Amino acid sequence: MVQGFPKFPTTGRKSASTGATSVNLLAALAFPLLDKGGCRVACDMMNLVFLIDEHTDEAEMETAREQARIVMDALRSPHTPRPPEEWIGGEVTGQRVITFVCQESKINGGFQRRFIDTFQSYMDTVIQQADDRNSGRIREVESYFEVRRGTIGAKPAFAICEIHMNIPNAVINNLVVARGDDGHNLVAIVMHKYHMDVQQAVNWISDLHDRVVEEFLAAWEKLPTFRDPVDREIRTYVDGVANWVRENDAWSFEFGEFALVFFRAPSIEETRGVYWTGNGNTHVSRCPVANSNRCDR
Repeated sequence: MVQGFPKFPTTGRKSASTGATSVNLLAALAFPLLDKGGCRVACDMMNLVFLIDEHTDEAEMETAREQARIVMDALRSPHTPRPPEEWIGGEVTGQRVITFVCQESKINGGFQRRFIDTFQSYMDTVIQQADDRNSGRIREVESYFEVRRGTIGAKPAFAICEIHMNIPNAVINNLVVARGDDGHNLVAIVMHKYHMDVQQAVNWISDLHDRVVEEFLAAWEKLPTFRDPVDREIRTYVDGVANWVRENDAWSFEFGEFALVFFRAPSIEETRGVYWTGNGNTHVSRCPVANSNRCDR
């Protein structure tokens, strides 16, 4: 999607060639039940999130705010030509995402509205993260999760799950699906908050992970029943939300930041053991496993 735009980097970690294949794989893993048209929408959306993340990751808050304004303007005004000197994100949004999200005949109006609303929430948290980064703010754990749920683009991604569904707004709005930089790194936050070392923080996060999984599965069992086809679509939608946890785990070891940093990612995926040197000491830690009940040293 981002390939062919002259203002997008052509070399290094932020290059189009670096991310195109991996981001499209992420979309394919995340939305296995979509048809060809829906998969294309998912790929375009994930590529746009990739571009936004790379360009706002080190931006000042006002720069991030302006980039967010450009994206949302392009998202809401698909037929308005973008200014020639504007940040490239507006043109990418206009040429790709709008073509499918707002013009494909199979896509329902309820999805379009929810997608745009959730994308606005995503951009708002991107601005908040830039503000936190610029001010050196380290959040509390719960506050971190509030922002992080937004900055990973989860809500617009979840909206893609219902791209060809017709779930009423009242059902989506009232459905409870699940509960559950150093300042935006959970390990660093837990270490700071609870005065833990790295291993203790990872263990704490692993225990939290297991509790959230149990809460999600309990909520799954309590899903209300609706008349078909809404009942079937709701369960398909929630299954899509749950699948994101597993696909993100798989994708991260193949193409994500983890794979970029640790060249032995395949063996680490199997053992969940990570070795690194910091402050003169060597540590070993294990990451939460999607289908495991325990994360030990």
